[in-house]
Amino acid sequence: MFNDDQAFKNDYNAGHCIDCGSALCRVRRSDPVAIDENKIKAFWNSMIMKSASTDSVDSGRPDHPPFNWPEKPHVKLAPTGADRQLSELESTMQDMVHSFAEKVMRPIGIALDKMTPDEVIAPGSPYWTYLEELKKLEITPKTFMDLSPEERGRLFPIVMEEMGWGDGGLSIIYGACSLPPLMALVFNRTFLIERFPDTLRGCWAITEPDHGSDSLDISRQAFHAQGNYGRPNCVATIRGDKVVLNGQKAAWVSNAPTAEVCVLFCSADTGDGADTQHGVCILVPMDAPGVTRGKPLDKIGQRALPQGEVYFDNVELTTDYLVAGPEDYQRAVYLIHAEANSQMACVWTGAARAAYELAFEYAHQRKQGGVPIIRHQAVAARLFHMYRKVEASRALAQRVALHNHTSEIPSLQSAMAAKVTATQTAFEVASEALQVFGGNGLTKEYQIEKILRDARASMIEDGCNDILALKAGFNMIDPDLF
Repeated sequence: MFNDDQAFKNDYNAGHCIDCGSALCRVRRSDPVAIDENKIKAFWNSMIMKSASTDSVDSGRPDHPPFNWPEKPHVKLAPTGADRQLSELESTMQDMVHSFAEKVMRPIGIALDKMTPDEVIAPGSPYWTYLEELKKLEITPKTFMDLSPEERGRLFPIVMEEMGWGDGGLSIIYGACSLPPLMALVFNRTFLIERFPDTLRGCWAITEPDHGSDSLDISRQAFHAQGNYGRPNCVATIRGDKVVLNGQKAAWVSNAPTAEVCVLFCSADTGDGADTQHGVCILVPMDAPGVTRGKPLDKIGQRALPQGEVYFDNVELTTDYLVAGPEDYQRAVYLIHAEANSQMACVWTGAARAAYELAFEYAHQRKQGGVPIIRHQAVAARLFHMYRKVEASRALAQRVALHNHTSEIPSLQSAMAAKVTATQTAFEVASEALQVFGGNGLTKEYQIEKILRDARASMIEDGCNDILALKAGFNMIDPDLF
């Protein structure tokens, strides 16, 4: 019998790829040696015998799985599906945020959805109630940054999924508010941390009227070979210790109509004209002289989320307001894009789950053919496929969040994969859920049509999925394999 574990490992490693462990891999090791199959079998047999030694050997019926299961085994899963065991902190936070999502976010999101954009941000609107209640949660970027990277990577997706379950658009408001203080914290800008408390309403301005997805492709990975970026719509002119902002950002700046601070990404002119690849990330007080806003957009989805233009007319700030200068601009864009896409993945997994749960409950209540419609094969099969998509989306969103929070450099292509998967899942599951509701799903009486509209917007938000797929694909290229 083969009992020398270390000798086995040495023998195993000699014939397997040192990177992936596969005996088939020829990328790193071209001369794998033969493996002694008898040793492998003996090794696993010894492991099985060790495990079996703890089992009961008496003649009675064993008191362990699967013998102690019910005769007809059945599992009723929690709303979050086949989840791992949560820590006390994770379980407490999940319960707290879910209660907030159910009692505050969902009813307010439905109410705001029925209002005009001007009514949403008017005094006395439920929008302001949401923001006040949100502050009471005290879940800020610093809350997460005070945790260990692993704790943060596990807790973050749980919190964001619950918020997405409540309302997608309102979740994006939370995300937009968190980005200015997050960038200040990550880049360790003490002045900005003190100047802009994390209780302020925030927004993120990066896209421009003439540059949508271009603004997120600073490295030009997805740019067409014959393409020309053209003239930027917003430029920061840096002279000495002064930064002067001129131009405008697109109408899609989330939370811009009410924000108190803006994390602005734009081209920079340090003396040789506007450089679109070496710009600046700067925190701008929205009450600074020269800052104005456009009217809030009227949209088909995420109507609870106010979005609009931001204009800059000779807005003068000191360089103290810079989060990242031209030398760090691409790092800042990479960081905020990886963070935002990971947030989106968790939020829209939550929205997909909400759509599934509504359809699941309805299928048990609605009767046709004399039985609840879930008893019909087509409906049961449809619900199963909705369930598996939500499970897959959650697994990827959580896996990416943990990886990116615990890695020295977050994986942007992974964040993009999670975002594309979750938003596509949310739209598909919401569409399938509406089908379960039938004609009722087309009416405003049921929430499912709202989730469908909200989810449709998510596939364009924070980088449209088509461009994200292109950029992520180029990001996956391994130059070592050429």
